[in-house]
Amino acid sequence: MKVKVIRSNRKTISIQVNTDLTVTVRAPGYATNKDIDKILHDKESWIMKHMEQIREQNARYESSGLKHLTKAEIKDLADKALKYIPQRVEYFSKIVGVDYGRITIRNQRTRWGSCSSKGNLNFNCLIMLTPTEVIDYVVVHELCHRKEMNHSKNFWIEVEKVLPDYKRSVKWLKNEGSQIIRLLDSNVKI
Repeated sequence: MKVKVIRSNRKTISIQVNTDLTVTVRAPGYATNKDIDKILHDKESWIMKHMEQIREQNARYESSGLKHLTKAEIKDLADKALKYIPQRVEYFSKIVGVDYGRITIRNQRTRWGSCSSKGNLNFNCLIMLTPTEVIDYVVVHELCHRKEMNHSKNFWIEVEKVLPDYKRSVKWLKNEGSQIIRLLDSNVKI
């Protein structure tokens, strides 16, 4: 198993199994290699289960005949997102009761959106391939980070105030999102 460790000023250790069956460990700067090895050992069955799920998804993707998006198709999605997303951000920012900074559209393999500590919002252009309620969920999710820069219980309460059925969108992204992300060729940038 190939493991990449990323150290930062975070407080906890997280494990991510990637579509190429590598593992990314994000850890606090003070975590020792022994700490990381212990977590990997303790979570081995979880990692193996997720690797098997990814193998199955990879097989389904390969047999589906879907092709990577071209640079022109990605640019078209980004252009659509640049027209649509700012309207949704403006609409929902009033409901959430927050302000925001710059809105950027990117093509990312690991995130649907993000919010910086300065209030700048980033969205994945591939979000335009999801249902509108999923787009709204991602917008609300990032705006709620303007109140809670974490995924605490309070954060999810804020999301639920705006979108009481947000869990449907979370489930949709978990079940269908990886197939959309796979359309993105890592060699194509916008």
